[in-house]
Amino acid sequence: MGQEKYVIGVDYGTDSVRSLLVNAADGSEIASAVFYYPRWKDGLFCNPADNRFRQHPLDYVEGLEQTIKSCLAKAGPAIAAGVKAISIDTTGSTPVAVDETGTPLGLLPGFEQNPNALFVLWKDHTGVKEAAEINAHATKFPVNYLQFVGGIYSSEWFWAKLLHILRVDSEVRKACYSWVEHCDWIPFLLTGGKHIKDMKRGICSAGHKALFSKEFGPSGFPPDEFFATLDPLLKGFTERLGSEAYPADQAAGKLSPEWASRLGLSTDVTVGVGAFDAHMGAVGGQIEPYHLSKVMGTSTCDMLVAPLKEMEGKLVKGICGQVPGSVIPGMLGMEAGQSAFGDAYAWFRNLLSWPLQQLGSSLPKEQIDAIIDKIIPELSRQAAALPDDPQAELAVDWFNGRRTPDANQLLKGAITGIDLGSDAPRLFKAIVEATCFGAKTIVDRFNSEGVTVRGLIGLGGVAKKSPFIMQMMADVMNMPIRIHKSEQTCALGAAMFAATAAGIYPKVEDAMAAIGQGFDATYTPNPARVALYAERFKAYTQLGSYIETTVQ
Repeated sequence: MGQEKYVIGVDYGTDSVRSLLVNAADGSEIASAVFYYPRWKDGLFCNPADNRFRQHPLDYVEGLEQTIKSCLAKAGPAIAAGVKAISIDTTGSTPVAVDETGTPLGLLPGFEQNPNALFVLWKDHTGVKEAAEINAHATKFPVNYLQFVGGIYSSEWFWAKLLHILRVDSEVRKACYSWVEHCDWIPFLLTGGKHIKDMKRGICSAGHKALFSKEFGPSGFPPDEFFATLDPLLKGFTERLGSEAYPADQAAGKLSPEWASRLGLSTDVTVGVGAFDAHMGAVGGQIEPYHLSKVMGTSTCDMLVAPLKEMEGKLVKGICGQVPGSVIPGMLGMEAGQSAFGDAYAWFRNLLSWPLQQLGSSLPKEQIDAIIDKIIPELSRQAAALPDDPQAELAVDWFNGRRTPDANQLLKGAITGIDLGSDAPRLFKAIVEATCFGAKTIVDRFNSEGVTVRGLIGLGGVAKKSPFIMQMMADVMNMPIRIHKSEQTCALGAAMFAATAAGIYPKVEDAMAAIGQGFDATYTPNPARVALYAERFKAYTQLGSYIETTVQ
């Protein structure tokens, strides 16, 4: 490759942003840095009781600058001079109201403290009513505009969030010129975009969350009439979204002089089109056709790719979309997932740690935090030692609603079969079991819709840190699960796309082969437990059906 070339992948997660600087020849890690969002960490602009989760753009901008500069400082000026490209992934759907210049309203005077002017995080469910209206409204049209998003529109997505914000905040409504995904705004920011019309929106976000499909006509979106008759507040928005959407192997532009100066890089650095974390993470984790790539963190995002020709005429009901080129250009990308995965374990840990946090003021904070950090590892150890019990406590994993199959964010979780012998390890095991059962319902839906899942790939923090959960996943699925070696697959995937956007590799599959780190663990099913979990899964399904049809 001649002179060494380097690329940077930037991964925006729920709690933090990570930048990863790698050698584009072999993916060897040169430096990485993490920035935890300070305003988010302080709980600002959020109200969990109302399912309101907002993030300030300054958290994103500060984290972008600090992590990239930290990586470059660690690497040294010679490597910094060899950086050729930056690509970004983010959570999603995490959109924000912007003015005509593409500036988030939260960065403008008078809006800095207004939650409705900030990014509406993926897990925000304040748009439940609006999502229900979109689903009802879609049945009135001869074209099924929800056909490529599994047939059900979710409150976690683009249009439901926009309509909710427009309805509840007149000041934001007056100032809102357009509505922009986080993954599209960061490349726009880095390339010095000055007008919303210059923004290159990604096919990943547009197709999976915003109802974009070229099958709907030249604009790519359902007609303006669809939105205007839903609510006049939406009239005209599609015109300001553009009529093109780009795969992440394309360049959004070059680094602007301002950001080149801020970061200490050249204006020759390519900035790639953005995409969602799970989609780039699947590439970083070396996804293969028909192998479900599971990014397991606070929630899960499950990605499946298949050749376009083999998917002709197939529509998978109840998933989060099927979009050509959203994961790998030239293949159909299909997305599913669970609204709470690691979040379910964190909820139980927080429940158990309440006395320490509320009554342990006599202890040093560091000591309290150290005890809390040990809760889940110790629960995992003791839960793994419990004997198999067909009559054990049984849970349903809808602690933050249900994403897939068949999105319904109004659903609640449950734990049943509790008696005076139910202790913390037993309840924790039930919660873990429920999250694995929830994962199985996704595989079963793909299989029943004629898209056979041939294997599982585990990515993300839970996959790397918890052998107990991963072994149970293999047992419940009755399928081996390979764990990717990289602990930073999303950032690594972004780096692969950066290398492709810069022309270092002709296609992202070549970048995957060169930069990919391979797998370092495989969990295989325990035959003795497969039969037990098959029976327990039936009970989980019956309990879930009861909750869905009976409990309001």
